[in-house]
Amino acid sequence: MDRVVAAVVALVVVVCLRLPAVAHGQLQVGFYNTSCPNAESLVQQAVASAFANDSGIAAGLIRLHFHDCFVRGCDASVLLVSANGTAERDAPPNKPSLRGFEVIDAAKAAVEKSCARTVSCADIVAFAARDSINLTGQASYQVPSGRRDGNVSLDQDARDNLPPPTFTAQQLVDRFANKTLTAEEMVILSGAHTVGRSFCSSFLPRIWNNTTSIVDTGLSPAYATLLQTLCPSTPNANTTTAIDPSTPAVLDNNYYKLLSLNLGLFFSDNQLRTNATLNTSVNSFSANETLWKEKFVAAMVKMGNIEVLTGTQGQIRLNCSVVNNGSTSVAAPGIEMAHLYPGSTASIDNIATT
Repeated sequence: MDRVVAAVVALVVVVCLRLPAVAHGQLQVGFYNTSCPNAESLVQQAVASAFANDSGIAAGLIRLHFHDCFVRGCDASVLLVSANGTAERDAPPNKPSLRGFEVIDAAKAAVEKSCARTVSCADIVAFAARDSINLTGQASYQVPSGRRDGNVSLDQDARDNLPPPTFTAQQLVDRFANKTLTAEEMVILSGAHTVGRSFCSSFLPRIWNNTTSIVDTGLSPAYATLLQTLCPSTPNANTTTAIDPSTPAVLDNNYYKLLSLNLGLFFSDNQLRTNATLNTSVNSFSANETLWKEKFVAAMVKMGNIEVLTGTQGQIRLNCSVVNNGSTSVAAPGIEMAHLYPGSTASIDNIATT
């Protein structure tokens, strides 16, 4: 009898220990079913409208989610604007290449009109990435939500956390491991390079040494020649090229097929092929698109859980580019407070919550 009582007590203790985590708002599918039942459909409409005018925006929104989650977690800190140009979006990995901000703003405006002060910008970014993946690759999935928005955005954080296109295989594995993502998940998420474009500056060292023509040994000579024509040693700063030259607007497994032909645009892309362990995954996904898509959406969900704020943490921003006016915050050392924006919000440079 004593054993039964002890077992029951132990079970109650376990349940009680779990309750605070649930009560504090862990992410869950359908988080807004009651508070804002049309939230996801409104975001989807905003993304679809933007996509109809510019199909390339989908790649931008997928990348926006990635660049948000890898810096301070998925808290929409990448959306914050700094009057003195020291926010995440001002850092070299993001400026001028990161895009999709206006789509998030449009979605947020629609959601606020329907359900004021309810849906976070961080969740809107996650929904928009999912909708972009579905539009380009017909791969839909459910997004656990309930994220809250952060109050801090520092350009140095973006420099320190976002993996550059010059990383080696080991550096890539380590950087993703820092975000609780495995080596295989790194290869899986790299497949997002099958859509979108890149500025010449991201791969210029592979084809030029100052003004001297060179060819990275991991790059097809014919492809390098084509890239040199597009991007001279001192290229136009606005010149871009498709990362996947074959199917640049379709989220498919062609990225992995190109790697085996030395057609990976970035040095980091080629590292997936030259590393034997990573190349096993490359070959697997090259041969099976369905497998890659299944693992890709699962990896996106996992990435969307990185260091999230939930419950009473952070805030629900009314304007995604600025923190709410009156939030409990102070200016970081050496950072001045900026002017107030209309609409009960304030532009505050790199604030830290007290």
